[in-house]
Amino acid sequence: MKITIEKSRQQKIVKVVDVKYLNDFVMRVLFDDMSEQVVDFKPFLSKASHPDIKKYFKESNFKKFKIIDGNINWNDYELIFPIEHLYKGQIK
Repeated sequence: MKITIEKSRQQKIVKVVDVKYLNDFVMRVLFDDMSEQVVDFKPFLSKASHPDIKKYFKESNFKKFKIIDGNINWNDYELIFPIEHLYKGQIK
């Protein structure tokens, strides 16, 4: 009898390579696999009650993001979202 073992599929880690702020807390996010998503952060931010997150509902604060280690980052990891949520275009 011959037994065949499937090779495990390696998942590629996707990284953010570019972000463009569009308007009203909406961003276009480009990933290293050349896919892109338009992500609306407004529903999440408008429901936030914690002051460290709520302050990003002010547009001038929200626009102060950087791409660090392949993710969108605000103020040294004070606000950051899972890549899979960005990739799906759904912030929770």
